[in-house]
Amino acid sequence: MSRITVVWLLLVLATLASFTLGHGAAIEFRSATVAIIVIALIKVRYVMLEFMELRCAPPMLRALSEGWIVVVGSILVSLFLRNAH
Repeated sequence: MSRITVVWLLLVLATLASFTLGHGAAIEFRSATVAIIVIALIKVRYVMLEFMELRCAPPMLRALSEGWIVVVGSILVSLFLRNAH
């Protein structure tokens, strides 16, 4: 099985996991939402690395893309936790 196929299968499993969390899995709402955001960011990372071919990109470009994921993820989680009631 090729690397791309394995990554694609993992992305499908991650989608199913976030779907399950979003539709009443047995964990608290805030925890489920944060988990869904983290899963989405992991999926974005793998799409960027494998399907946008950033795995072989120059180190600075790869570092910028990885940093973007961390910054956006931190902002999303902190805004959600600040405003969730």
